[in-house]
Amino acid sequence: MITGWEWALIILVVLAVIMWGPKKIPELARALGEARAEFDRASREATTMVTRPAPARKEERAEPSSDDLLIETATKLGISTEGKTKEQISAEIVEKFKAGKEATA
Repeated sequence: MITGWEWALIILVVLAVIMWGPKKIPELARALGEARAEFDRASREATTMVTRPAPARKEERAEPSSDDLLIETATKLGISTEGKTKEQISAEIVEKFKAGKEATA
């Protein structure tokens, strides 16, 4: 038994054949398929853009804090920073600097 939506589909197909002729139907179907593919592609891109974090703009990049710079400097000089306060790390950096300056003089 044919239901209501099936009748609507049959009537739509018959109207399309009458309006555009049987030669135009494949072209219309192809255009409809290409439009659907483009829509799917755009949907995937939009989903990817939402799930992937946007790259930070130059002005939004966080500057390293003074603590980060202090620890990075100490690490580059070979100073262990574990369990030490900022003041202790700073003092060791200064000592290392003075020792290096005296050795070159």
